[in-house]
Amino acid sequence: MDHLPVFLDLAGRRVLVVGGGRVAARKIELLLRAHARVTVVAPSLQPQLALLVQAGRIEHLAREFEPQQLDGVMLAIAATGRPEVNRAVAAAGEARTLFVNVVDDGPASSFIMPAIVDRSPLIVAVGTSGQSPTLARRVRAQIEAALPERLGELALLAGRLRARVRAALPDALRRRRFWERLFDGSIATQVLAGQGNAAEAMVDAQLQAAMVAPAGVTARGEVYLIGAGPGDPDLLTLRAQQLLQQADVVLYDRLVSGAVLERVRREAERVYVGKESGRHRITQERIHTLLLQYAARGLRVARLKGGDPFVFARGGEEIEVLRRAGVPVIVVPGITAALGAAASVGLPLTQRGVAQSVAFVTAMGEGAEGLDWRALAAPLQTVVFYMGVAQLPRIVEHLRAHGAPADRAALIIEQATLPAQRHIGATLEHIAARARAAGIGAPALLIVGEVARSAGMTDNVHSIP
Repeated sequence: MDHLPVFLDLAGRRVLVVGGGRVAARKIELLLRAHARVTVVAPSLQPQLALLVQAGRIEHLAREFEPQQLDGVMLAIAATGRPEVNRAVAAAGEARTLFVNVVDDGPASSFIMPAIVDRSPLIVAVGTSGQSPTLARRVRAQIEAALPERLGELALLAGRLRARVRAALPDALRRRRFWERLFDGSIATQVLAGQGNAAEAMVDAQLQAAMVAPAGVTARGEVYLIGAGPGDPDLLTLRAQQLLQQADVVLYDRLVSGAVLERVRREAERVYVGKESGRHRITQERIHTLLLQYAARGLRVARLKGGDPFVFARGGEEIEVLRRAGVPVIVVPGITAALGAAASVGLPLTQRGVAQSVAFVTAMGEGAEGLDWRALAAPLQTVVFYMGVAQLPRIVEHLRAHGAPADRAALIIEQATLPAQRHIGATLEHIAARARAAGIGAPALLIVGEVARSAGMTDNVHSIP
């Protein structure tokens, strides 16, 4: 994080703006909305700013910039269109330990003005550390379209109720659940529809009900089995992101990327329950126990798994244990690694005349020796081996022994959908040696089938930028 996002209280505080043109006018408009006392330094002003001076809303110093004009101000903005003047403002601010924004000059700025979505008192600020203001504005437009116009009124209602709710519900967990029900339910709907009075009456009824509820009653916990996808957080489903923001505790696997974990609610407890071959690991039974224990405490538990929770992820075992214990379970599918990896390199897993079926298998664990290798070696299909890198020579040996030709196409995709992604294509005869020479490691998928050849994936080692 290159810049710390903060919200400044500028009400009644002096801010200096150097420049009297159109860009300066845009900045001054924002400063006035924040109730700052604005002084403008410029030999002349555009008409809009001149009207603000006449109305007594801003002060105008009709002269060139001088460093002493920064004395007594909280921060400054340089917006003259003259780089030498803007840099002089920045240097004078640095000498006085003042924050200065130089418009369209990130390196010279000590703070950056973000793109803003204003639903006061709810404010959303979007920045790119000065790298792309245009991108920040595009993101702002997308957020603005998603946020109801009266969302600020909902925030004001919550502000008026905070003290009353805290007194009625001293338990922090029950209090947070109350707020979440308020924001997700009919009260919020009434506020956003402009029916604030009706909403306040409904709040009173709900709060009274919460106050007379039996002491010590713990809300029933629940578990979310969430597929985290192959690693890229943008491949999370909308439902997955919503539940990750509701969860009190998250139990996550080894294949869940750090970028996906960044989408978890910051206050949530994170518990690593990953399993790694050849190392001390948490047993599946221990994971079952943790899920039941957290749910028994009334917590909302996200069980976050790489890929899809029901594809080589033991989600079926976990849901069976939870249902037997009477714990409510919500299952959120994820993009399984095979689909994400293939899509990331533009590889179709089925294709007319080349592959009429696709099989997902794992060469690890108890069932690996019992695989129908003759069926897997058959032509006109694609076979995706999960967790197959460590067993690559053995997989090739079994396929060859059961009829797969030496020149059948094969592809390994390492770190699929992540910035470090690589893929290596070769024939079955050479894929193991080529993977070893390139230092391919887990997590990686092996795809065997002529779709790799038809897609032109079998001749090179590629890194995905």
